[in-house]
Amino acid sequence: MVRTTLIALAVLVVGGLAACGSSSTDTSPTPTGSSNAAPPPTAVPTAVPTAVPTPTPTASQAPPSEDLSGTWSGQYTGPFNGTFTLVWTQTGNTLNGTIKLSSPADNLDISGNLTGSTISFGAVGVVTYTGTVANANAMSGSYTDVANGQTGSWNATKP
Repeated sequence: MVRTTLIALAVLVVGGLAACGSSSTDTSPTPTGSSNAAPPPTAVPTAVPTAVPTPTPTASQAPPSEDLSGTWSGQYTGPFNGTFTLVWTQTGNTLNGTIKLSSPADNLDISGNLTGSTISFGAVGVVTYTGTVANANAMSGSYTDVANGQTGSWNATKP
């Protein structure tokens, strides 16, 4: 009987060792004790605050280099030659106003933008102007007649 008990014990030990040596991808510990034991607490992910980058100003956000509000007098040459009077109001980089042309005679509502010293303005579907503001009293550039694509030059001063 001792021999039978020893053989049974050896079988249990070898079987237990074989079970412990078997491969498994589960690395969690085997619970001991009763099956009514509460499962181990699980980790709850915690939100990690991330820094919000500060936007870098682009050219379109640059403050205007000059205040162009007021009345300007100028001249243009090219496919059309004549004089003009601009009356601007400026809010930030945005320009709005009127332009009175001598040839062909016309009064147009215009809108535009000033970014640094670069100006662009025009009357939708009629004419576009681009140029450079030299200072608070002088600017110049080129224009394009939208109807025929012809270009010319312009300059203006503010008294």
